[in-house]
Amino acid sequence: MPAVPLPDPVVARPRPARSDEHLTILYRGPLASCDYDCPYCPFAKRRDSVEQLRADRASLERFTAWVSGAPSVSVLFTPWGEGLVRSWYRRALVELSHLPNVRRVAIQTNLSYRTSWTSDADPAKLALWATYHPGQVPYERFLGKARDLAERGIRYSVGVVGQPEHLADALRLRADLPEHVYLWVNAAEGRSYTDAEAAEWTAIDPLFGYSRDPHPSRGRACRTGESVVSVDGDGTVRRCHFVPDVLGNLYDGTFRAALGPRPCPLDVCDCHIGYVHLEPLGLYDVFAGGILERIPKLA
Repeated sequence: MPAVPLPDPVVARPRPARSDEHLTILYRGPLASCDYDCPYCPFAKRRDSVEQLRADRASLERFTAWVSGAPSVSVLFTPWGEGLVRSWYRRALVELSHLPNVRRVAIQTNLSYRTSWTSDADPAKLALWATYHPGQVPYERFLGKARDLAERGIRYSVGVVGQPEHLADALRLRADLPEHVYLWVNAAEGRSYTDAEAAEWTAIDPLFGYSRDPHPSRGRACRTGESVVSVDGDGTVRRCHFVPDVLGNLYDGTFRAALGPRPCPLDVCDCHIGYVHLEPLGLYDVFAGGILERIPKLA
């Protein structure tokens, strides 16, 4: 896949609300614990108490029950911690993948847990957004799980954080992964890349240019708050993870009256789960059919 040129900025223009009732939900419950301690992650190695884990499980089960009776939805789980080491996340993904009203269900994961559980899910709907963290897991162990997912017919992408010390591992991973698996690179938090450095990462991920620098977003059209929302463990609905304004609650239905087209209120958007929904970037065309799991249509 050749490097994709970034589009020129476009200011949002008013338009009518869409008639499509399909809703994409980014769910993030109370879970904060992770089995890794990546130095570039502020949430690594947190420990949840038994009470906190019970609360997270109850919140997730309440959300899953709501989805079972909802209209057409897609769900991406974006936990602060690692969800797949918890049985209730694996069970939720399996159950949701078999619901007729669910178009896609995906989760961000480090793949530290075994992958055999995916055989119980519908591979046409389940997808994984996996991240490889060098230094946290033996390379061959991670690669083995990625290959196992491919053999099971599970859709997934794999990514790394663009730290200089990760470059050799990323090159090795690109060479060893199945050819059809998209390997993405996230720009490291707060890091500026020279053109030469960016070229090295772009050789691995042709779409690295979208992650390299934050995107000016204020006043520009974004699908969040209209066809995409963020939901927390209490059912509080916001347009996305990065805008604190509350639209309503999922469980009493008050959020629905607030859905509609609205420009982004933030100066910049620098996270893929946010800027992928910025309409001027055109990433719904780039990732057609793979928005939640970060799989471009040509990958």
